[in-house]
Amino acid sequence: MNDKPETNNPFRSFRAGFVSIIGRPNVGKSTLMNVLVGERMSIITSKAQTTRHRIMGILNGKHEDIPFQLVYSDTPGVIKPSYKLHDSMMTFVKGSLEDADVVLFVAEVGEKAADHEVLPLLKRADAPIVLVLNKIDLSNDDQVKNKIEEWEKEIQPAAIVPISALHNANIATLFDAVITRLPFHPPYFDEDELTDKPERFFASEMIREKIFLNYRQEIPYSSEVVITEFKERDDIIVIRAEILVERKSQKGIIIGEKGEMLKKIGTQARIDLEEFFGKKVFLEQHVKVEPDWRSKENKLRQFGYEE
Repeated sequence: MNDKPETNNPFRSFRAGFVSIIGRPNVGKSTLMNVLVGERMSIITSKAQTTRHRIMGILNGKHEDIPFQLVYSDTPGVIKPSYKLHDSMMTFVKGSLEDADVVLFVAEVGEKAADHEVLPLLKRADAPIVLVLNKIDLSNDDQVKNKIEEWEKEIQPAAIVPISALHNANIATLFDAVITRLPFHPPYFDEDELTDKPERFFASEMIREKIFLNYRQEIPYSSEVVITEFKERDDIIVIRAEILVERKSQKGIIIGEKGEMLKKIGTQARIDLEEFFGKKVFLEQHVKVEPDWRSKENKLRQFGYEE
């Protein structure tokens, strides 16, 4: 897949490919994805397991006078599954590795290379692996140097790039490491496409992000947001959303006393939605109990977790 084309290939002057971003939960994959694409594609919170889907972000441009199309995939953090939902999340990770032209394996400086959960997955990848050592702003030079040596012995990656996604440090170096490993290939998507996900998806993700930010313990992980209506008019977008939880007690917590918490989520989400879509938004939310939805195949399929 990564072989350079023969000289008679008309697309030898265009690079295009899929770049899969993988790693443990909460190592900064979503932050990195958003920085690389230059758009807010993925939820970013301090809680682990925020990303549940494979989210593609498409970047078009030129590098050393050669046009390119980079298709980044943000993937769920690699975990040991506890629910059918987790199984589906890991299926997204494996799928992204199968069609990857470059794999960005994101690890924190503090992580140990030996017996790392992601290692078995990396062995499945045919593509070159670029180790992205993130959060160097929390480490000193000696710690970073020692960690680079540790990872080189463990996986012999094609390249190792220490970065701070949060502070945009070394992102240009990382970009060069990716773009020079892309195959020559015609573009996969139209130039004006930014992602493979529909507008409804981003609306549900923005509401779900506010649930992660405002609630603790099991509530964020037991919740799902389904957009039941998305109508775009000249001056406003009308969005109706159902917030699903697994138990009646969780419904009460989401709504809050006199509906204050639900109102707070709605206000915060609407501000982000209006910024994202560039238009006024009318947002209506309802909370519904859907027992054990994380373990029901038919519900997971309905919510887009089955490929």
